[in-house]
Amino acid sequence: MTLDDLKARIDAIEEGYEFFLAYAAQGLAGDQAGKSGGQVREYLRGFEQALDGLAEAFRADLPGGDATDDALEVLRRDADASRALLRLVAAQPAVSSQLIDNLNASIHIRALLTDVFVLGEMVGV
Repeated sequence: MTLDDLKARIDAIEEGYEFFLAYAAQGLAGDQAGKSGGQVREYLRGFEQALDGLAEAFRADLPGGDATDDALEVLRRDADASRALLRLVAAQPAVSSQLIDNLNASIHIRALLTDVFVLGEMVGV
């Protein structure tokens, strides 16, 4: 995996989260109305796909050792928990602004973002 591939994953995560913040502020009862309603599922899918193998994608650009192994295990767990929430939200018949707001507030999503920002800074993306 190249650094560009890793950057694309990080971008998908950041863009998804930023979209979710804007979507949550719209007060929509579901995702059937309007342009952003149709986009929310695309961002859910893109965010989820970016998490698949994310820890392994970072591994190539981080130094070896116990500290790196521990940090990547934390990232893996946070990515798995976040992926489960993203899938659960995407499986709902209607994705309301309130549901996305609650997803944004999830400690799992916030921990994942922190992991990605810290590790991304370390590898220069």
